[in-house]
Amino acid sequence: MSNKGHCGYVAIVGRPNVGKSTLLNHLLGQKLSITSRKPQTTRHRLLGIKTEGNTQIIYVDTPGLHQGKHNAMNRYLNRAATSSMEGVDVIVWLVETLQWTEEDNYVLKALAQTSVPVILGVNK
Repeated sequence: MSNKGHCGYVAIVGRPNVGKSTLLNHLLGQKLSITSRKPQTTRHRLLGIKTEGNTQIIYVDTPGLHQGKHNAMNRYLNRAATSSMEGVDVIVWLVETLQWTEEDNYVLKALAQTSVPVILGVNK
């Protein structure tokens, strides 16, 4: 029997206000990330660590990806979100059940640029 540990990184991505931070808090069993109805509340990537036995998952909460590139803040948030998809083991792409938007298409295009496996998460 081996005591070898396992560790992996999981990025949670999606458009603004789709529930990424709420999902992170639920997965961790505690409120680590701020949640709000206001879009773009998460402005920096946030790491949350869940340990079960000898297995550890590091979740990466990301700012929402959005098409708005007209100002420096929007460009910064998009760079923060896309850079969080690099170097992870898997990406959870969170979407809303009945509300597909152009921003979801934008996220889909960003995900097509990565070779990281993607799991689709459906919320609300």
